[in-house]
Amino acid sequence: MDADSPWYRSLDKPPWQPPSWAFGAVWTPLYGSLAWAGGRALARARGSRRTALAVSLGADLVLNAAWNHLFFRSRRPWAGVAGTVLLDVGNVRLLRRTYAVDRTAGRALLPYTAWCLFATALNLSLARRNPARRSGRRGPGAPADGPGRVSAASPGVSFPKR
Repeated sequence: MDADSPWYRSLDKPPWQPPSWAFGAVWTPLYGSLAWAGGRALARARGSRRTALAVSLGADLVLNAAWNHLFFRSRRPWAGVAGTVLLDVGNVRLLRRTYAVDRTAGRALLPYTAWCLFATALNLSLARRNPARRSGRRGPGAPADGPGRVSAASPGVSFPKR
């Protein structure tokens, strides 16, 4: 996540958006609790339950990483919304599977799940407040490919260098 990038700073943000420093302060312990809960539950699960839990945990991590690419690297807030909704669905599945194996580990995932829901609401607000970004068009601060060149992120559309 690059909340200090020129592109992100150029977005119209809701008044309830946390300051950029808060994201690192929140995500660090959340990832720690995700690792702890996942490890604890995997150590207690057996057989097909363990396999399903491992798949859910892996899918959750992939979806979490994919959001960063969809939103920040591609600069497509609506793609980010789709990614966060998929992550939320995966989080519920992971939470249920973890809780079924170990209730303490399941409860440890509640703050992570809640923060991801908050991130979905924030991403949705950003997408709605910045409709020009809906099509994936590059905004201020985006790297320009130069005049007359086609951007790889936006096939068929070129943007002059600013």
